[in-house]
Amino acid sequence: MHVAILTFEGFNELDSLVAYGMLSRLRLLGDADWRVSIASPTPRVTSMNGLALEAHIDLPAACQADAVLIGSGMKTREVAADAALMGQLQLDPARQLIAAQCSGTFLLAKLGLLGDLPACTDLTSKPWVQAAGVRVVNRPFIAQGNLATAGGCLAAPYLAAWFIARLKGEAAAREVLHYFAPVGEKEAYVARAMACIAPAAVDCRPGLPA
Repeated sequence: MHVAILTFEGFNELDSLVAYGMLSRLRLLGDADWRVSIASPTPRVTSMNGLALEAHIDLPAACQADAVLIGSGMKTREVAADAALMGQLQLDPARQLIAAQCSGTFLLAKLGLLGDLPACTDLTSKPWVQAAGVRVVNRPFIAQGNLATAGGCLAAPYLAAWFIARLKGEAAAREVLHYFAPVGEKEAYVARAMACIAPAAVDCRPGLPA
């Protein structure tokens, strides 16, 4: 399974890197078939706070992944206005899991992938998403079918857990959440996270779509 994290210039470090770290945990546990990639339109992108990051793959390669996470950043509206760049995002929820966080939800809306579905985003991006014709709900996470959205930087673990639960099962999602959860709060943290993504976290192994 291949998960690609779309990461653009001006990206939010928490959105891309928290998800990257959590999703990569499965490979450290010995799952040789599990791959996580940072995907960008250029070989290197710089975060909103000046962190330079080298991409593993480009956007067309990311569009062939089994699952795609669209992170957020300061320049998301510039990305949305770039027709050539947006044209590279050939995503298909019929064959992929697709998720977006914060302003990444705006890109999902501009790609026409949300349709009439409600979505989550951060407070700054909310008016942009609404202007794109999408109803924003006051929740950290929501998923329907193979599409999920989350709002707030610290909602990244919910998206990571949803991907893992869908692709590898609930037990794997719980194990990863438990590893990253704060000491002394692990059981409560895992229970809260799993309650947040359920019942959307349907185990659909061995393949897509659900």
